[in-house]
Amino acid sequence: MSENAIDRLARATPPQMAKRVSGLSDRAIAWLFVTPSILLLLAVNIFPLIWTIRLSFTNFRVNRPNEEPEFVGLRNYARILTDSDIWQTMQATAHFLLWTIVLQVLIGFALAYLINKKFRGNDLWTTIIVLPMMLSPAVVGNFWTFLYQPQIGLFNYVVSFFTGIDPSSFSMIGDVSLAPWAIIIVDTWMWTPFVMLICLAGLRSIPDSIYEAAECDRASKWRQFWTITIPLVLPFLMLAILFRGIENFKMFDLVVQLTGGGPGSVTELTSINLKREAFEKWRTGYASAYAVILFVTVFGLASIYVKALNKVKER
Repeated sequence: MSENAIDRLARATPPQMAKRVSGLSDRAIAWLFVTPSILLLLAVNIFPLIWTIRLSFTNFRVNRPNEEPEFVGLRNYARILTDSDIWQTMQATAHFLLWTIVLQVLIGFALAYLINKKFRGNDLWTTIIVLPMMLSPAVVGNFWTFLYQPQIGLFNYVVSFFTGIDPSSFSMIGDVSLAPWAIIIVDTWMWTPFVMLICLAGLRSIPDSIYEAAECDRASKWRQFWTITIPLVLPFLMLAILFRGIENFKMFDLVVQLTGGGPGSVTELTSINLKREAFEKWRTGYASAYAVILFVTVFGLASIYVKALNKVKER
């Protein structure tokens, strides 16, 4: 019978090290295994954050590494908070964030509610609906850019079929008023299945006995929906809103592929604006302060939201 790997490893361990390890407590052994992961986390996440905060108080430019950065205090933060272009970018981000979350939650919950009803082809339709979220955002951006073309794109012809408008008379990604809705439609198409899966998990976690008891009390389907389904699925809905809110706040690749922030700057979200400040204008210190403000905003709003989510779960 051949010896296993653990026996070979135990025999190869030096006697002094074996004595030290055998004398360790379970807690110490646990820390021994966890420490490398913690050090890696600090190196990858915490150190860059601290370095970014440090740079935010300077006028450092990464394309001028030989120049000694000057400490400017809170000047970068003051310039960002008083810049009208930044606030316009924030408004574009808030518009995108609000409508994508509203549409994805409404459509995602409706799809989950329908799929939760057992019918023939249930699994097939679930797989088809989930397909968009499995694609790369770059692929989705290129795909929808082709669909949005006024002359050959399918989207304009679909709109023309239902409204009678000439398909070549408008451009979703070239019109100032339509471009924000173009990116909202694509993001909703891609990530509604994610919300649907979370809502579906919530719906299937509700015991059938609760509905049976409600039917015994002669509660209508509408009454069951508002007093049983919605309250019990609400934590899952709020969790989906949290995930999609954080992801859409830092949305970058999909919008770059579709509009590049244009036309003009109507679809220039904060992530795109931050990239331009850092890697096109090379204002590294200014961009670092910008990133810190965005981080504090997201972290603060998420913390408040998580507290509200915990209160809903405790009810």
